[in-house]
Amino acid sequence: MNKTMQNADQAIADIRDGATLMLGGFGLCGIPEAAIAALVRKGIGNLTCISNNAGVDDFGLGLLLQTRQIKKMISSYVGENAEFERQLLQGELEVDLVPQGTLATRIQMAGMGIPAFFTPAGVGTEIAEGKESRRFDGKEYLMELALHADFALVKAWKGDSYGNLVFRKTTRNFSTSMARAGTITIAEVEELVEPGQLDPDQVHVPGIYVHRIFQADHYEKRIERRTVQLPNKN
Repeated sequence: MNKTMQNADQAIADIRDGATLMLGGFGLCGIPEAAIAALVRKGIGNLTCISNNAGVDDFGLGLLLQTRQIKKMISSYVGENAEFERQLLQGELEVDLVPQGTLATRIQMAGMGIPAFFTPAGVGTEIAEGKESRRFDGKEYLMELALHADFALVKAWKGDSYGNLVFRKTTRNFSTSMARAGTITIAEVEELVEPGQLDPDQVHVPGIYVHRIFQADHYEKRIERRTVQLPNKN
């Protein structure tokens, strides 16, 4: 079955106000840039976005925050986006901060059809408020629910028209799990090939999980750099 879309706008055409989205990416790596840009153009709002981090200023999910299209963020690390911080402190944005390992596992469980699991992460903190807990072998665990989304938006290195995806190095991050947890999974790729051109042993997400795929271009491929400041000896 050919799942190829002409472009990002066609691929996300049926995403409506109030949808819950999963968006791949870790820092600046593996962000579905073309799909996010199409969402900005479409102008829909009240979105609930599930992503490890909330992008950075002027890039990734930061673009949707600038246009106030996001109602709620479910994330782990949000320290690179000044606009996110401003909206959070001003009470303009709902935020559910989840420990990174817990976030990853909640997404994985959704893809596996497991409704809930127990974890020690967050016991005795604000994260535990309102959650069921149980003791196993004398240790307390919190029950966490699987995370599902109406749409999962991921970016891969290569893909074919059947939806099989190949990621390059760390770009697979959250994306391989998210692709399995969305009711509809939309994949953008740097290179779209014909069926049979991908080595089956290199496929990270089988096409059965992917509903739409398109090739995009003009990726920025930003690089995070560490800045080190030497102490002043004066």
